[in-house]
Amino acid sequence: MAKGDGRRVVVKIGTGVLTRGVGELDTDKMSAICYQIADAKSRGCEVILVSSGAVGLGMGKLGLKSRPKQISSVQKCAAVGQGILIETWADLFEPHGITVAQLLITRDDVDSLTRHKAMRDLLNDLLEDGILPIINENDSVSAAELNIKFGDNDVLSSLVATLSKADSLMILSTAPGLIDMKGTGKVIPLVEKVTPEVRAMACGTTSATAVGGMITKIKAAEIATSSGCDVFIASGSEQRVIGRILDGESVGTRFAASKKSKSSKKRWLAHFGRTIGRISVDEGAEKALREKGSSLLPAGVKGVWNNFSKGDLVEIVNLDKNYVIARGIAEMGSEEIEKILSSNCAAKKCGHKDVVVHRDHLALV
Repeated sequence: MAKGDGRRVVVKIGTGVLTRGVGELDTDKMSAICYQIADAKSRGCEVILVSSGAVGLGMGKLGLKSRPKQISSVQKCAAVGQGILIETWADLFEPHGITVAQLLITRDDVDSLTRHKAMRDLLNDLLEDGILPIINENDSVSAAELNIKFGDNDVLSSLVATLSKADSLMILSTAPGLIDMKGTGKVIPLVEKVTPEVRAMACGTTSATAVGGMITKIKAAEIATSSGCDVFIASGSEQRVIGRILDGESVGTRFAASKKSKSSKKRWLAHFGRTIGRISVDEGAEKALREKGSSLLPAGVKGVWNNFSKGDLVEIVNLDKNYVIARGIAEMGSEEIEKILSSNCAAKKCGHKDVVVHRDHLALV
């Protein structure tokens, strides 16, 4: 990575880095991170900080030893802990002359195209003024509805990196990187592409306060790299870890950015917006979508799930419905597609030329 040169960097800090235990902030580590972010800004980098820790801090304040299972209790912990978290960050950044801005967001804030654009514009304005955005999921609100949660701050950070068109995402946690547990037992320095073999190396977390683990970090890497963003997974306890990554030093695991970066529209289609229905396709259609960049035609469709209308965002899945191939805007509603599928002649034989999802409104995931 080139030094400084106006690059935009998202830094995600995990709960395990910020705390000594349940509810106790490690201000020494936080101070070191503040120094590193100040250094990055002095190099000309624009920095966005995604900070976990609110729920864990609330747990400590409320005397809880493990993450609550009741949603209302998680909301309560987040509401109590978030104020402590942002106040601590603001105090620690003040000696560096850095003003911070708190952004608490839900999935709806990035899925709604209007709010998505507003969030992007706000981030640009803050960064232009030299203000450090500090982002966390609004667990006090989103915890109430599981379908509007990001799931964890790893995925949130990758979506922030995608939305803000960041050049790199640094996920700093207690993990030193992606470890080859079934081979050398060492940290893998470079992952060119996330494959099933890479995913198999991941495992979850046993932390009392955290969620996710390496599984969510790899998912985050998939999202961000597909949008042209390098992703680094490294230990937040490493000395000068942010500066060393900026200097191009091999620290932790680097997931290489895709050479084919998506446009803003394709990024939104691939990663944002709430899908209404699903369309399953045969192997021929999947190959045409992946290799030829084709539109989805009725001939390749094998089934539809959930009712949707023309103009709705849908997922295109493989025949067994065990993975998503693409997401796009439907050119036909589910009822129209079902009529074609149930007709006496196959769409291909009838010469049906209508498009189910046009390639201009479709993005591979």
